[in-house]
Amino acid sequence: MSETTELPPGLRGAADLDLKPALEAMLMVVDEPATEEHLAKLLERPKRQVADALRELADEYTVQGRGFELRYVAGGWRFYTRAEYAPAVERLVLDGQTARLTQAALETLAVVAYRQPVSRSRVSAVRGVNCDGVMRTLLQRGLVEEAGTEPETGAILYRTTNYFLERMGLRGLDELPELAPFLPEAEAIEAETQEGVPSFDPDAPDAPGAQDADD
Repeated sequence: MSETTELPPGLRGAADLDLKPALEAMLMVVDEPATEEHLAKLLERPKRQVADALRELADEYTVQGRGFELRYVAGGWRFYTRAEYAPAVERLVLDGQTARLTQAALETLAVVAYRQPVSRSRVSAVRGVNCDGVMRTLLQRGLVEEAGTEPETGAILYRTTNYFLERMGLRGLDELPELAPFLPEAEAIEAETQEGVPSFDPDAPDAPGAQDADD
């Protein structure tokens, strides 16, 4: 009588693999959040089965007190280091090796996040300074993107990207902190400055006047 031999994992079909270990292996190598639909298709499993397994894994890591967590961010799932272990991670990767955004870039990114879609001239009005250089940096880093044009002026509008949500650890823009306590001051600044701030061309040489240094 012939003896049945189990095939090695590399020769087995995706549907034959243990679901949770397979999900862990795949999520270890993704460079952006993986959607439940995509994972289910690759593993040849129902989406609901994959979604339940992902949530069970996330709960298991929390109960076990692992140094990492599985989070649903920007429409997909990805591993993140747990916040309480940030000091250890920072000593490894943030010791002068990672380029951080300047204060000017963070302020500009915040204006885009809360006012999007928004033109560069409106961002400059809120901040009271020409933001073209900083906007170029944010575009290059994939944190903001073009979102059409403003009907009245034809100015290019900008919005944040899924990569922004991923880096901020947000499921969506509705998870941004409430801005209400700061709105009166922001509105006052914009009202005082927007009339005198022209729409700048990001590809033109630096315009005269106050301008943030590019990152």
